Amino acid sequence: MTGVARIVFMGTPEFAVPCLHTLIETQQVVGVVTQPDKPAGRGNKLRPSPVKVVAEAAGIPVYQPRSLKKEEATAPLREWQPDIIVVAAFGQILRPHVLYLPPLGSLNVHASLLPRWRGASPIQHAILAGDATTGVTLMRMDEGLDTGDMFVQESIAIEPRETTATLHDKLSLLGADMLRRHLGDILARRILPTQQDDATSTYAPMIRKEAGQIDWRRTTVALDRLVRAMTPWPGATTHWQGETLKVLKTRPTTGALPIDRPGLVVHVSEGVAVLSGDGGLLLEEIQLPGKRAMPTVDFVRGRPDFIGSVLGEDDMMANSRDIAPSA
Repeated sequence: MTGVARIVFMGTPEFAVPCLHTLIETQQVVGVVTQPDKPAGRGNKLRPSPVKVVAEAAGIPVYQPRSLKKEEATAPLREWQPDIIVVAAFGQILRPHVLYLPPLGSLNVHASLLPRWRGASPIQHAILAGDATTGVTLMRMDEGLDTGDMFVQESIAIEPRETTATLHDKLSLLGADMLRRHLGDILARRILPTQQDDATSTYAPMIRKEAGQIDWRRTTVALDRLVRAMTPWPGATTHWQGETLKVLKTRPTTGALPIDRPGLVVHVSEGVAVLSGDGGLLLEEIQLPGKRAMPTVDFVRGRPDFIGSVLGEDDMMANSRDIAPSA
């Protein structure tokens, strides 16, 4: 097709907002589907999704189904008569009666270089794995999990100190820019899709809250990636004196280390470090419950007993029991 397309946009979090803005500017967005409002804050007041806020400000109809599993739930989409559905981080698995409702099917803005990191958490897993690059894929959706044919991919470098927060923002803007530059050619069939190589695929399962718990017996490189991958959510955590300690910012230390005891907090020439399974990790910023985040060197001035303590000792003992062979 040529000209402006009638588009239903499906998305929920901040990642999807630049894509929606681009479509509003360049196409005809006839409706937006997003997740239901969720309670948030101390008062548990219902909070709309970032996508809903943008859609309502633009005067676009919004539909918030709890589920699209049943075909009758798609009635509003049929009434909007879209040419194509564009999806970016919607948050529900879509069935064929949704995917193939428009004549041009459904297109997904996926935050990885498919077939690497199919699944719900590609940004975090790219950092955890130490990938040098990642990117965005515009793909045709099918019934599989991110298995559809690909229209176009573009890559960016993952910087050495990259966090999920910083990489998320870069990929969000890249996805929106790719829609601006390529969607017209996709609609006009000037860009033809290519199949993914299933043999090289990797899977990025949803990150759970417990994924941020630190085991100081791991390597320094793995721990540093964990902290960066879990920023901002769910956060990397350990335990100190019975309290959950958030580890907000780290980097590998190059200084000499006194002994080999994972979890031990020590002074080094560069600041405050925790011993790992093969070296040490500088703690640059930490936070206790109900307290503000602060540089670790400032925290130690008020709590000198932090030096010489062992972080997460009970966690590591519990993990050892979990993996020990039964008698």
